[in-house]
Amino acid sequence: MAASPKSVAIRSYNVGFGDCFLLSFDYGEGTEKHVLIDFGSTRLPPDAPKTRMMDIAEDIKTRTGGKLAAVVATHRHKDHLSGFATKNGKGTGDIIRDLKPKLVIQPWTEDPDLPTDATAPKGLRAKQKIARLGETTPRHLSALKAMHRTAEHTLALATHARHFPSKLRRQLSFLGENNIQNASAVKNLMSMARNAYVHAESKSGLERLLPGVKVHVLGPPTVKQHDGVKKQRARHPDEFWHLQARAMALGDAGRRAPALFPRYIRGRGTSFPVETRWLIQRAGRLQGEQLLSIVRILDKAMNNTSVILLFDVNGKKLLFPGDAQIENWEFALSQKKYAKLLSSVNLYKVGHHGSLNATPKTLWNRFKNRSAQNSNRRLRSLMSTMKDVHGHEDDNTEVPRRSLVTALKGESEHFSTQQLLGPAFFKDTVIRL
Repeated sequence: MAASPKSVAIRSYNVGFGDCFLLSFDYGEGTEKHVLIDFGSTRLPPDAPKTRMMDIAEDIKTRTGGKLAAVVATHRHKDHLSGFATKNGKGTGDIIRDLKPKLVIQPWTEDPDLPTDATAPKGLRAKQKIARLGETTPRHLSALKAMHRTAEHTLALATHARHFPSKLRRQLSFLGENNIQNASAVKNLMSMARNAYVHAESKSGLERLLPGVKVHVLGPPTVKQHDGVKKQRARHPDEFWHLQARAMALGDAGRRAPALFPRYIRGRGTSFPVETRWLIQRAGRLQGEQLLSIVRILDKAMNNTSVILLFDVNGKKLLFPGDAQIENWEFALSQKKYAKLLSSVNLYKVGHHGSLNATPKTLWNRFKNRSAQNSNRRLRSLMSTMKDVHGHEDDNTEVPRRSLVTALKGESEHFSTQQLLGPAFFKDTVIRL
């Protein structure tokens, strides 16, 4: 086997709204090493058969020759994990398990041995300075577990609460389902191989399995490395790919004021008095909108735990950030040692399906291989996404974000899984080394 790969092929699978990428490092003479990064979906493409996820699992088995070197689960969202779920030995997760990976990489927050008030992995906590007397310790892991309980409640409420407007129910259902704990997939990942729970600046363990490949872990930071991961900003004029969003309040310019009594409201087995209908509708809408804001915060906070990996293969840089958003990125972007690595990225897996806040403009502008001209050195970008699932054009939050897609198409050799039509469900991108 060669001391380093001669090429690497990235297979982008069309899972609809989700992520699934297979990296195949070719060492020559029929020797390959394979790494699977995420395998999940919350909504399949409209023309996809119901067997799509199983078809992908079987294709991964065939492409790898029945053997995976490693699995990377960037974070716990369903659109990145659902494919790892097992089902009496016949699920997609059972197939991946049978490929006998030697290593499973997950964010440090997934370590089951950590106490609920941990702000860093066990090894790192011992090396860091003790918090100042009187300083409040953020209960980060405890909050993540509480988020999952909120998500389960939200999904149940969205399913049964008919007093919510249909659009609001769809949003609540999508976000609630995406944030539930995915117990089967989580347990499968914990037990299928040795686990590495990583954070910014830690070792991934992949270099032992991939000769000649350097792997840099850029995220997620621990709470102690960067306190900002506990929060998520709605706007950032310098970093996000948004225009001036229209106000969301009812009755603003450009929006029709709602009818006072748009429909008759009935309770179970009884009718509410006419004078209460308006109040009941508004109370129901307010409850739904408040819950939606909570679940959106939940959704974004989970993205701040996403693993960010940069593969350095014979000088070619491949960047896979999962769903990392600005708070996750801020730590890596502030480190001088990562500046050169990021500036020479050759392939970028677009973060969070092309959302407005997952490709910071500071990161995008740092890519020196961006170019409007086709060349061998031009940046390549891969995006797994599906429109009309998340966000809305009317408030400039649609996924994928139009302004970001324009930049990707204009200054990189861009591929989106939305380009795969009919029976085709994957595309290979080959990087020669």
